[in-house]
Amino acid sequence: MALTTKGRATRQRIIDGASIHLRSDAPGDMTLDDIRAITGTSKGQLFHYFPGGKEELLLAVARFEADKVITDQQPHLGALTSWAAWERWRDAVVARYRAEGASCPLGSLMNQVGATPGAAEVVTSLLGQWQGHIRRGITTMQAQGAVDPALDPDRAAAAFIAGIQGGVQMLRSTGSTAHLEAVIDLLIEHLRR
Repeated sequence: MALTTKGRATRQRIIDGASIHLRSDAPGDMTLDDIRAITGTSKGQLFHYFPGGKEELLLAVARFEADKVITDQQPHLGALTSWAAWERWRDAVVARYRAEGASCPLGSLMNQVGATPGAAEVVTSLLGQWQGHIRRGITTMQAQGAVDPALDPDRAAAAFIAGIQGGVQMLRSTGSTAHLEAVIDLLIEHLRR
């Protein structure tokens, strides 16, 4: 649907409101009434911008949060060309999750969307993009002679993604970034060998 500038702003306000709600301490099972209250929009506005209702809104929030995961790591993620750059990226990742605390919005969202059509594809696409950036960083460092050329960049990039996601789950359980920091640090050390 073609939207006016005001319409795009209203639609984004609804997405932002849903995202904020999912970041709250106890989002529970989000309802459209929750979103109406947060965003000051009417039921008519919600269905105008999201005719598919809650599922369509949650999918839009999933896309928004997935884009934010990559955006929040830039420019570092796209420039993994030196050990200093890897450290800056590591610090950006830790800072992002430290700021979010135990309520990772993407994790909270995935609890909400469950079987929402398209949600798995959003997450798969996010993880693929993220892993691709890390892989490019590893191959760049291999070309510079800073990383062992025998190291499989796809496998190493996959380990970073799995490790970060595991660290985030530990953060959600404990409120501490210690596990997240440990896994990223160990994986960077592994690359340096």
